[in-house]
Amino acid sequence: MKHSIKKSPKNYFKNFLTFVVTFSIFSLCLISCNSNNSEQKDVEIDPKNKFPTADSDNGGLVLPENFGAIALTDSIGRARHIAVNDQGNIYVKMRRLADDKGVLHLKDSTGNGKLDISSGFGDFGGTGIAIYKNYLYCTSDSAIYRFKMENGIVKPNTSPDTIVKGFIVQRAHASKPITFDGNGNMYVTIGAPSNACQESPRSPGSKGFDPCSQLDLQAGIWQFKAEKLNQTLQEDGHRYATGIRNAVAIDWNFNDNSLYALQHGRDQLSHLFPEYYTQEQSAELPAEEFLKIADGDDFGWPYCYYDQFQEKKVLAPEYGGDGKKVERCEGITLPILAFPGHWAPNDLLFYKGDQFPEKYKNGAFIAFHGSWNRAPFPQQGYFVAFVSFKDGKPQKDWERFAEGFTQVDSVMSTNDAKFRPVGLAEGSDGSLYISDSAKGKIWRVIYYGEKLALKD
Repeated sequence: MKHSIKKSPKNYFKNFLTFVVTFSIFSLCLISCNSNNSEQKDVEIDPKNKFPTADSDNGGLVLPENFGAIALTDSIGRARHIAVNDQGNIYVKMRRLADDKGVLHLKDSTGNGKLDISSGFGDFGGTGIAIYKNYLYCTSDSAIYRFKMENGIVKPNTSPDTIVKGFIVQRAHASKPITFDGNGNMYVTIGAPSNACQESPRSPGSKGFDPCSQLDLQAGIWQFKAEKLNQTLQEDGHRYATGIRNAVAIDWNFNDNSLYALQHGRDQLSHLFPEYYTQEQSAELPAEEFLKIADGDDFGWPYCYYDQFQEKKVLAPEYGGDGKKVERCEGITLPILAFPGHWAPNDLLFYKGDQFPEKYKNGAFIAFHGSWNRAPFPQQGYFVAFVSFKDGKPQKDWERFAEGFTQVDSVMSTNDAKFRPVGLAEGSDGSLYISDSAKGKIWRVIYYGEKLALKD
């Protein structure tokens, strides 16, 4: 026969009180134990944004407060531009083939900050890459292709469509970066094949060809239909803007529906015309121009360049200039912002996400690849800048957003720099991805706020 035990209210209250005290002591012990862990900050990330923990050294980068970075790869080869889709697939365009592949597909499938999926496709090197309407567009130096994507993936053995073919084969400034607007158009840079269209290339005192025939099919940005197959430059291309020596950094800003780019300015003013320029001037001139581009714009190359100290376009010495004359450069379209010479802006990204603080919304990130021709002075650049926009205009107080790529105090030669930022992409969660051209390192930059956690 079973018997039940009847508890009195007094015993019940006593047992409940004992449980509460015991649980409280246990909880305090856990908090104390965790707070004594000196190797890692044990903090909770907002459950809506469960980001992987940042590297303890941010992958070698120096970032603004409360930002962290994860080094996703160390050395995949000579990476150029990158694209990231909504599923977190990272596509990297390789300058040269890596294991016979021109595009690498990488992914962190577990969310722990480690890339555990890697494959490749495409038999051509190049620079440009972008995702548009379930296709991955990629460029060689002479053509533009696209690969069909299914559920964010380019399946093995997918054959590409040819979008544009027959670009002029050239040695200098051959990269074909691309971007898209919202009206079915694609924009591609076709760089000038020379420094300043001289009769004798890079020869001291040589005059420039006048007119410069390179402007006919090069030295500008061309517009094509984004989905039309087998286009050619001469039959289908529309010269959207001219007089741009080389713009590797281009992006469409959907906030104001305009095309933007940054120009690589000309080289060697003091070497070619020492009677007009000192070495100090040549190291800073001409400016790297940040351009807002409208259909039909002319930015003046090779006849003119922008002097950021005089804040005007001046006549190039190959065409009778002396560093001060303006003449035919009067009325040439001016940049919206100017950076010191030779920093080599190699990618541009307008930030659309909400992860970063409000000031970054609709602002521009710029990857400066770094100079080679400031000798005998140290080289400059090698960082990612951020330019805020207000009322549709860039603010002059731009900031160095990500530094530390070179891993050395002074760069006298490009070979001194361990890493060189070259490509930018934005993930669907607002993370910023940065690629490096020296070894093929890729970083993911995340804003953690005050809850930044660093891993060993």
